[in-house]
Amino acid sequence: MELSHIEHIGIAVKNLEQAIPYYEDILGLKCYAVEEVKDQKVKTAFFKIGMTKLELLESTDPEGAVAKFIEKRGEGVHHIAFATADGVQNALDDAKEKGLRLIDKKPRKGAEGLNIAFLHPKSTFGVLTELCENPSDK
Repeated sequence: MELSHIEHIGIAVKNLEQAIPYYEDILGLKCYAVEEVKDQKVKTAFFKIGMTKLELLESTDPEGAVAKFIEKRGEGVHHIAFATADGVQNALDDAKEKGLRLIDKKPRKGAEGLNIAFLHPKSTFGVLTELCENPSDK
């Protein structure tokens, strides 16, 4: 598996409209996109700082993974996403070969139209890990 950089850090929030002003007005970042990812049951808001993005995640369904995360752990860091230099499927295959537990066996479309896949936190020392297509490869 060859990773090029941290693509984004996912942060679970209860309400985007309440959270966005903190990142804009206090931290001075600019929200450049808000989108709904229906199959993941979330609405996202993106901010960029250097090469890295922050992705705020608001659940659109009380049974969605982000809603359950907030219910169990509260708002906060949900996942870290790495851009793959050799493709998401290659990274998944490598992770499986090395004995990691996969949430996704093949890439799927995520926010910003990127191909993504997740590794299970039980095999990554408690960190939900997302593998992302490198946006510069799109």
